[in-house]
Amino acid sequence: MIAFARAGDRLTVHLRGPETKATQHICPEGWEFFGVELRLGAHLPQFPPSSLADLNDALLPTLSSGRIVLDNRDWEMPTAQNVDVFVCRLVRAGLLVFDPLVDEIRHGERPRAMSERTAQLRFRRAVGISRRKLASIDQAKHAAQLLAAGVSIADVVTAAGYYDQPQLARAMRWATGHTPGELRSGTPWVAF
Repeated sequence: MIAFARAGDRLTVHLRGPETKATQHICPEGWEFFGVELRLGAHLPQFPPSSLADLNDALLPTLSSGRIVLDNRDWEMPTAQNVDVFVCRLVRAGLLVFDPLVDEIRHGERPRAMSERTAQLRFRRAVGISRRKLASIDQAKHAAQLLAAGVSIADVVTAAGYYDQPQLARAMRWATGHTPGELRSGTPWVAF
């Protein structure tokens, strides 16, 4: 993710990597936030996704004129309305790349000439976490959505592929910071 935060004249630009557990985000009063969630496998090679994991954000330098410094060049600060133009410019400059094999590897497929180990390393380099960890996150997200929709805990265990209720409870605590009961009762949470 590329996240932008502004409070008055103060501006920060963060490159964020994957999160492998529930985290709390505080939004101070008076701050404005917007960002771009990058497609799985898209990343800035200067900032490997694994080095950005679990809130190890890279803070990009900004100039007093409000421009961003990236790759020794200054870039116009985007707004929420034109951030897509900023992303396209990064792609054209070769600063934002996408590994086209990530989707295949994610689903257990890979080119014949690629070993399983090479596929795992390639996936981790492009995404920042292992394929197995991503599968756990996807499973927990699915379960949390079902719980938030009011599906019974017992039915979520079965539908989301958990072994039993304690395993679901551990997964929800890890992934959302809430118990299955809290999620069913309408405790707000942000999809990860």
